[in-house]
Amino acid sequence: MNRLFIVALLGVTASAAACGPKPTYIPGSRIPYSPLNKSVIDAVEEYRLAVERQDADALMLMAHKQYWEDSGTPSGSDDYGYEGLRTVLQTRFQQASDIRYTVRYMGVAQQCKEELVPGCKATVDVLIDASYTIPNVQGKPTRPDMRDQNQFVLEWDGRRWLFLSGM
Repeated sequence: MNRLFIVALLGVTASAAACGPKPTYIPGSRIPYSPLNKSVIDAVEEYRLAVERQDADALMLMAHKQYWEDSGTPSGSDDYGYEGLRTVLQTRFQQASDIRYTVRYMGVAQQCKEELVPGCKATVDVLIDASYTIPNVQGKPTRPDMRDQNQFVLEWDGRRWLFLSGM
């Protein structure tokens, strides 16, 4: 009986060891935890909160001077850079109120794997669920819901992550 017990114990131990430690994730996501992933997710969360506060000045401080948005359309007529971002934010925030902006993190990819160095870029793939109040054509408040997927591109400047696109 002891021999059977020892064989069973060895089998259980071997299978447990083969499984290895369970990966840890950034809370609320399926993004593997690492200090680098956490830092870029924290930057996007800061952005998300600034959108809800309608804080255009804070958002501009998060944008890289080389910011460029192609708006995801084939026409270049709606593309804009850093100064255009300021106009877009101010215009949209003047029209909207009561913004709710949630982000579901789907993936993070970074060029820098072990430590942050200036120029390191990261992409964050997200699903966005937002709603806000705006006046309709009759001037009555309406509350549309928006669901979309997006990709943020950020660059580490040596002190913090700055958005290159996706805002």
